[in-house]
Amino acid sequence: MAYSRQMQDSNLYSFYFAPRGNRRMADLGMQLSQMYLSPFDHIIGIIGDAGAGKSLLIKGMFPGLDLTNDDEGVNVRPLPLLHEDLSDPFSPHTYHLDIRFESAFTQMHMLAEAILEAARCGKMVIVEHFELIYPFLNRNADLLVGIGEEIIITRPNMFGPLPANIANIVHKSVRYRKMAHTLEDLCVYFMGEEAAQDGPRSDVRHGFVLLFEEKPSTDLYELEKKVREAVEQDLPVSYYDENHVQMGDYIMECLGPRMHISSTGKIEDFTLLKKYPQDPATGYYMLVGLIGKHCPEDIRNLNRIDLNRQLHRG
Repeated sequence: MAYSRQMQDSNLYSFYFAPRGNRRMADLGMQLSQMYLSPFDHIIGIIGDAGAGKSLLIKGMFPGLDLTNDDEGVNVRPLPLLHEDLSDPFSPHTYHLDIRFESAFTQMHMLAEAILEAARCGKMVIVEHFELIYPFLNRNADLLVGIGEEIIITRPNMFGPLPANIANIVHKSVRYRKMAHTLEDLCVYFMGEEAAQDGPRSDVRHGFVLLFEEKPSTDLYELEKKVREAVEQDLPVSYYDENHVQMGDYIMECLGPRMHISSTGKIEDFTLLKKYPQDPATGYYMLVGLIGKHCPEDIRNLNRIDLNRQLHRG
C-alpha cells in the first residue's frame, strides 16, 4: 500500500474523457476508486458545475453512500456530519455533503470545522464544490476530482494544485460535453432504427463517437441537414424522465437526460465527419460528430496533446 501511494504522489494529473451516459459515468467512478482511492484518504474534493455528473461519479466511486443532495430531490436532514458523534466507533465511516447547498443553511466555518473533525476521527468526507470550502479549511483535499469535458484526478500536496485551478478548468470545459451530448442525441433520434441509445460509444475531444458493428446506410449529409435544422430552431431542451430528454416537441430516449445544454441553439458550429471510418483495432464503424468550425485533415490526431493548452489552463 505504501508503494502504491508513493506512485500516486508522483502523478501530478490524470485526465479521462467524461462519459455522457449515466451508466458509463458510474462505471468510470468505480474504476477510478480502484485506481486512486486509499483507505487513508479522509477528504475527497469533488469539483464540477451543475449537470456535470458529480453525483453519478460519486455513486460509482462509493456504492451505497447516501448523498445528502440526492438528484431525486431527497435532501437528508439533519446533516449527519453535523449532528452525529464522530468519535463513536459505531458511527458511519463515510460522509457526504454539498457545500453549495449546505452553505445556505450553515455558516462555512462550521462546515469546515465538521469536515476537519471528521478527518481527525479517521472518517472519510466526500465534499462537492470543494473549491468553496477550501479557504476555510487551511488544508487541501487528499484527492481532488474535477468533472468538466474531462475528468481530472490529482493528489495535491503543499505546492498544489489549488482547487480553484481545477475549478477554472472544468467549469469552462463542461459546456463542450453538454453540447456534444445534445448533438449526439439528435443524431441518434434522426437515424431512427439504425442507431440505439444503448449501443456502444467511444469518445473524442470536443465531440462524440457512435460505434456500429455494420456500416450504417444513413446518408451523413442528410443527417447533418436535419440536425442543423433542429439547431437553428433553438428548441428548448429539458429533462423528461430518467430515460428521456425533451427537445421542443421531440421526446427522445437518453442515457443521461440531466446532462444537456438548455436549448439546441447553444450548440456551436459542428461537423459530422462525412464518412464512417472503421477502427482497425476493433472493426467498429464510427459516426463522429465534432463541435467547432474545424474539419480535420487527419482524424488520427484529434486527441493530440496540446502542450500550450495544458500549460496555460487556469
